[in-house]
Amino acid sequence: MHPSTITTELPRTSSTVRSLLLQLAASAALGMLVLYGVAFAESPLAHNAAHDVRHITVKPCH
Repeated sequence: MHPSTITTELPRTSSTVRSLLLQLAASAALGMLVLYGVAFAESPLAHNAAHDVRHITVKPCH
């Protein structure tokens, strides 16, 4: 075998892909929970911090 044809990538099994998808889904759910938790927070400090970040990243919020 020529050294340039050796790959270091591991073969992906269905359990590896399933685990990766589960981790992605869990992180997306956590992100949405944090986003909505801060967006609808009764604490003005947390809400205003999220609001300011939306303005800094030039995303509409009104």
